[in-house]
Amino acid sequence: MRAALWLLALFGVAVAAALFAGNNQGTITLYWPPYRIDLSLNMVVLLLVSTFVTVYAAMSALAALLDLPRQALRWRVQQKERAMHGAMLDALTHMLAGRFIRSRKAALTALSKEAALTTDGETVPHGLHLRTMAHMVAAESSHALQDRATRDTHLQQALGQVSAGGTAHEQELREGVHMRAARWLLDDRDARAALERLAVLPQGAARRTLALRIRLKATRLARQTQDALDTARLLGKHRAFSAGAAQSIVRGLATELINGAHDTAQLQQTWLHLEQSERGMPELAIHAAQRLATLGGEPAQVRAWLLPAWDLMVKQPQALPDPHALKLVRALESTLDTLDASWLARIESAQQANPRDARLQYLAGVACLKRELWGKAQQLLTQATPHLPDAGLRASAWRHLAELAERRNDSEAAAAAWKKAALAH
Repeated sequence: MRAALWLLALFGVAVAAALFAGNNQGTITLYWPPYRIDLSLNMVVLLLVSTFVTVYAAMSALAALLDLPRQALRWRVQQKERAMHGAMLDALTHMLAGRFIRSRKAALTALSKEAALTTDGETVPHGLHLRTMAHMVAAESSHALQDRATRDTHLQQALGQVSAGGTAHEQELREGVHMRAARWLLDDRDARAALERLAVLPQGAARRTLALRIRLKATRLARQTQDALDTARLLGKHRAFSAGAAQSIVRGLATELINGAHDTAQLQQTWLHLEQSERGMPELAIHAAQRLATLGGEPAQVRAWLLPAWDLMVKQPQALPDPHALKLVRALESTLDTLDASWLARIESAQQANPRDARLQYLAGVACLKRELWGKAQQLLTQATPHLPDAGLRASAWRHLAELAERRNDSEAAAAAWKKAALAH
């Protein structure tokens, strides 16, 4: 469209010039005594235009000639800048390809070219960023080559390029340098120094996913389980892991906290500090209850912690894996000496609702045994024993049957039961 408009304008100018020049009868007379020169108006206009064009072309040529030294200097500077940026790109390419010696060499080349330009008085665009990144590439390559001294030297030089109170870009560079340094220290298995690096970061940067991932690994390496658990929760909220992975990490760290409790008071405090969703994990609740029973906690408290897992096993048997269900039965069995009426009714109703579940039959039989309901205990344990999937439970069931037989003074049945208990392992 623009070309068509220019063409129309050109045609208009040509038509106007033709109309003006074709019928123009004007003349211009120049008197230069004793001479007289008569010129047509068209000729004068043509001479003026030609003179203007000639003078303009001559001035442009002279300006271009005088500007040649500056253009040559600018070209040389551009060539040096291109070589500098090319060396930086080569350094990054070699680093990604795992050629760390070449990467460090190219980064040093980029630094030397940038220094040469600065020495010549040329201001390099983004020079600070380029120097910082070149030092970091050299440090990264040195870290991969296990050259810690060179790595630390380039790290300090990179930090020296960006001040703490600089611009927003400088601040981001500084944060990135500290995060990378923390990662290197973590690779060196120096968790304390890595955490000190992360502590330098401002609050907003410290809550970024990358910083939290480094913190999680560092706290786990430093055995700071509570801090690691708090960090894992933040990462889960940021969706840094899948839901299953986040739950597994949190469960593992919570299990470490539970295992680290040395008395019932510390264990109860640890349990209360867990989130509600974590206390609702059946595997975690079962493990905590077992730990509480091992430390000599109140049986009623053990059963209270086991209640969510018990409800899950009764209402959705497939939702609780067999190993965890076995631990649940074992944990409940350890508290049956002081079983209250509500839990006895709960166990009996669960067994009646699932009459084919041998584990519930066994648990109900042991509960009746503890309440001195010998006949019912005999019946339930006899029915459950052949179908119990775990050898340990079968051996325990045969031992209980042997004890019942001894109470009846049936030595033959007791001997047979003790023999089967021994063979069940």
